[in-house]
Amino acid sequence: MRRITTAALTAATLLVVGGYYGVADALDIVPGPLTITGAGRPAAFPTAASLDGAAGATAAPYDSSAPMPDAGAVAGYASALAADPRVAGASTAVSVVDVTTGRQIAGVSSGTPLTPASTNKLLTAWAALRTLGADHTLSTRTVLSEAPGGTPTVTIIGSGDVLMAEDKGDPNAVIGRAGLGDLARSTAERLKAQGITSVAVALDDTLFPEDQKWSSDWEDGNQSFVAPIQPIMINVRAHESARSYPADPANDAVQAFSKHLQAAGITVSGVSRGRAADGATDLASVSSAPLVDVLGVSLKASDNTMTEVEGRLVAAAAGKPTTFAGATEAVAAQLTADGISMEGVTLKDCSGLAKGNKIPARLLTDILLRAAGPDGGTAGRALIADLPVAALDGTLNDRLVSQAGAGTVRAKTGSLDQTASLAGTVVTANGRLLVFSVIIDGFPSGGLSSARAAMDEDFMVPLAGS
Repeated sequence: MRRITTAALTAATLLVVGGYYGVADALDIVPGPLTITGAGRPAAFPTAASLDGAAGATAAPYDSSAPMPDAGAVAGYASALAADPRVAGASTAVSVVDVTTGRQIAGVSSGTPLTPASTNKLLTAWAALRTLGADHTLSTRTVLSEAPGGTPTVTIIGSGDVLMAEDKGDPNAVIGRAGLGDLARSTAERLKAQGITSVAVALDDTLFPEDQKWSSDWEDGNQSFVAPIQPIMINVRAHESARSYPADPANDAVQAFSKHLQAAGITVSGVSRGRAADGATDLASVSSAPLVDVLGVSLKASDNTMTEVEGRLVAAAAGKPTTFAGATEAVAAQLTADGISMEGVTLKDCSGLAKGNKIPARLLTDILLRAAGPDGGTAGRALIADLPVAALDGTLNDRLVSQAGAGTVRAKTGSLDQTASLAGTVVTANGRLLVFSVIIDGFPSGGLSSARAAMDEDFMVPLAGS
């Protein structure tokens, strides 16, 4: 079992008062779904009242009056990282900002645009929360169009849910909340009520353009880290570990729907693709988990497919084309509208797979400061709560184990062959809450593990222990 000290977890217990979810439930300090060996998303924010009297808990887990880390010392950590032979030849950028005052503690090349890798997902997540809302759900529905003298058509319309269950959905789950089998059975009931027992089935996946499933900006080989971008899929997370995605996930979904429709007593004469007819009547629908929970999956797992879909949903809501260009434009527009400077930014995709993405470390801390600060609101609390926790879960589950920062660092990781990045929040040893970002870009191919180790040892551990 991974060992995380109670003190570290208690220090990371961030209350609603400051806009954060605590991880103290990992040691049963407060009620919650997390365990040291399990991977679960925090279900709700604890309140000060729920922590009163809890063993080991405090009412003020971080202290706004605690001294800030010495700026010179933090700059020294950054210098040590930049000089580390393990990142020789790379550009290193660091930004550290105090949440209470908004004061920059250290900024080393923080305005230099570098390849961010998957910390790019922070831009998309913030834009999605701000544009759509934390409670936004996706409804996958079926409609009926009559064909006078012919076979009526049931069309299933993809809305962007790529976590669907193949058969029965689970109302208490995030992955598989909506089930294709449930949708088929509800559809069959409505058809039978109208005396219809034979239909053609069509898939309307036109929410996203057919010619925009892959980005020309993705380097060869990176396609193995993402599925074709389509607006309906059976649990895309099921394929991530094998790095083998279906060639046509949307078709797999409509085929599963058709199978269950036939099992429910409706004859299916054929399956095709096509936009739902104007005037088609609603039959049935199933809904995804709320966006805040979906982001808890995509951010913790750093899922590229989910993030690209989230970006396109932002584009759709903003009235922009649901293409790679339209999605990045919509994300950038939302950040700009929120007063976050996009100077020096080049966005080629929403997930961070493209090496052509260029953003300054300063932008990442600007987003995190907005989220963690008093004006972050629901979007900010959701973003911070959905980040991986060091030595506990997601892509940080095996980092900072038994070191300063275990349980007190919440951050989005970024990993490409020549880029390592990390951006999030940390509660320092004396209780000061900071936001930080680190980008190491351009080390030799094959040096990712060494760059991560250098980042943690030279910068994160001393920063968290300051």
